[in-house]
Amino acid sequence: MHELEGQAVVITGAGGGLGAAYARAAAMLGAKIVVNDVDGCAAEKVAAEIRQANQIAVAEPQDIRSPEGAQALVNRCLAEFGVITGLVNNAGVFFVEPFEQASLEHLRTLLDVNVIGTFNCARAAVGPMLRQGGGSIINVTSGAHTGQPGISSYGASKGAVASFTYGWACELKQRGIRVNAVSPLAFTPMAKHLPHLPPPEANVAPVLYLLSDRSKHISGQIIRIAGKKLSLMCHPANRAPVIERDEWTLDAVSEAFETTLAANQLPTDVATYEIARVHG
Repeated sequence: MHELEGQAVVITGAGGGLGAAYARAAAMLGAKIVVNDVDGCAAEKVAAEIRQANQIAVAEPQDIRSPEGAQALVNRCLAEFGVITGLVNNAGVFFVEPFEQASLEHLRTLLDVNVIGTFNCARAAVGPMLRQGGGSIINVTSGAHTGQPGISSYGASKGAVASFTYGWACELKQRGIRVNAVSPLAFTPMAKHLPHLPPPEANVAPVLYLLSDRSKHISGQIIRIAGKKLSLMCHPANRAPVIERDEWTLDAVSEAFETTLAANQLPTDVATYEIARVHG
């Protein structure tokens, strides 16, 4: 079944790992793929594999840290296929380091690739998508943005990606473009220190869903897939109860914590907890 027939999708960081798995799976369902990676040989290898399976793909090695590189990806998609119906912002970098040893250079690299790269590609794609009447932008975030030891800089960059997802979805929801994110869990070169993780191919279904018309009413969501588990991650929100007073003094704030708020704290490793269903 060619569920994605007629779609033209740019997938960044698709020279290996999750991006390559997304590209192969979307192509199998009929999508035409622009395979991006900063490593041109890796991008061409994946594109060639897709073509050998009698599907359609081209490689476009660009550095998404620059607006020009991101624009070149979108331009290539338009030139080859006439439209851009989907963008998967998968490209990313990852560092493991305790906070007291955290490198400013690494932080800047994380922000340049994970945050600015995501922004550049979405910004380049949104104009053509608006002109053609719609599209699907899928960002790749991480459970690390809820807080995990040793990867706080990486988590902060993915937290920015989550915030982009919420904000862009709000801004574009009446204009035909849906914006969502996935939070995968996979054994990839980025996560080579965790060999027990599921393979990249176990993570493709949520991306295929978000590219397809089946998700036409879904926007502003983060889908978490972790092995056998599928869920929605929580939006940032004020947690009930909200206490109201005419004036907040030091004593009043202290009393609010002593009587209510202290017992209502979420643990810092909230990624391991499940929040109850939202009512109203």
